[in-house]
Amino acid sequence: MENMKKILTLNQEGKQIKIMQRKDMFCISLDTILLINFIKIRPSTKKIVDFGTNNAVLPILLANKFDGDIIGIEIQKPAVDLAIENVELNNLHNRITIVHDDIKNYCAKNLEKVDLIICNPPFFPLLEKSKTKLQPLKVVARHEVHINLEQIIASAAKLLKAKGKLVMVHTVERINELLLLLQKYQITPKILQIVYPKVNQAANVFLIEAGFLANPGMIVLPPLICHNDNNTYIDEIAKWYKL
Repeated sequence: MENMKKILTLNQEGKQIKIMQRKDMFCISLDTILLINFIKIRPSTKKIVDFGTNNAVLPILLANKFDGDIIGIEIQKPAVDLAIENVELNNLHNRITIVHDDIKNYCAKNLEKVDLIICNPPFFPLLEKSKTKLQPLKVVARHEVHINLEQIIASAAKLLKAKGKLVMVHTVERINELLLLLQKYQITPKILQIVYPKVNQAANVFLIEAGFLANPGMIVLPPLICHNDNNTYIDEIAKWYKL
């Protein structure tokens, strides 16, 4: 198993963050980098929960700009073990707690409300169960095997404080579905940004911040274009990677 591991180094405001990854599991993608750049930590924020933390990259990166407690919830035991290893690798065991649990169960039994929930969810509905036999650890990260979009939104509504924030990245193909589900569970979209691979290409993902029991009104940020014409990342994104 050790030969399947590899350390990725990310640059965050001049500080190097090391993330251990496994080839047979979900690895850090551009969606991760987009989401971490999009998240805004307000002074009133005391506790953050990461739905589906996987290898704990989001909590680890957030810990560099947030002084409070961070909880990462993960259902896959191999991912939990890797997340704990990464927390130790970055000496953050006093700041970050990794919980091995189903998000739905965790939110049903925890009464303490939180200020911010972040989530890089599975993008794709599970239409063919046979796909789960192929690289099962990756399938769970990308397909709705254990939790679907509505269950994520419903769970967030149970755990958030009034006006607490939910921040997500998702595919544009499901933007209408997500907006309708937010409305159903009284979570109001507040900030939206559409992401494009290149100039003159169709958008592929979007970033959204929404507030539970918040006042209406949404800001749509300028579009974010990820790649230059030569397929390199724009400077804003490239600086996060160790080149």
